[in-house]
Amino acid sequence: MVLLRRVCLLYAGLTLYGVSLALMLHAALGLDPWDVFHQGLADRTGLSFGTVTLLAGLVVLLLWIPLRQRPGLGTVSNVLIVGPTVDATSWLMTAPDGLVPRLLLLAAGIVLNGVASGAYLGAGFGPGPRDGLMTGIHHRTGRSLRGIRTGIELSVLILGALLGGTVGLGTVAYALAIGPLVQFFLPRLTPKDQTGIPTREPQPER
Repeated sequence: MVLLRRVCLLYAGLTLYGVSLALMLHAALGLDPWDVFHQGLADRTGLSFGTVTLLAGLVVLLLWIPLRQRPGLGTVSNVLIVGPTVDATSWLMTAPDGLVPRLLLLAAGIVLNGVASGAYLGAGFGPGPRDGLMTGIHHRTGRSLRGIRTGIELSVLILGALLGGTVGLGTVAYALAIGPLVQFFLPRLTPKDQTGIPTREPQPER
């Protein structure tokens, strides 16, 4: 039963993650660094945001090979589910008019992203491709994980902005809120065995 719950949490979390990205995308007030990059690439190539997200995830996953990282079920599922879910949700939505509805959409997207992250990370089936890249570099080089993460995310943020991705209030709000939100939801969504101990330690974020 615990395994079944973990699998359900994984796929529910990844689906909600895609929905949350669509909400933030339609708020048009700024995205997290990787999604600024994805949006910029989508604008330049004419591909959908979800397609770019999926393709970028595949490319990043290929970079795991020289780092000797092994993807888990959660890693592969992240690549295959999040992008198409963003596109499907976006197809069903219309962009809101006015600042207040956009702010509410942004807030809903960030909170839902925290819930989604807590669910799929709590399932314990492996990190997303982007965080696996960061941890892989850390293990191979011994350099600070925080420094590696900051360097990669600043790089993709700057490149995404140059490509036309949206940097704004949402970018800052996401950076400030996502850590506390995941910290709040993760222990509440992580499956526990009969002794009350989490079945696995949570993996890093997407």
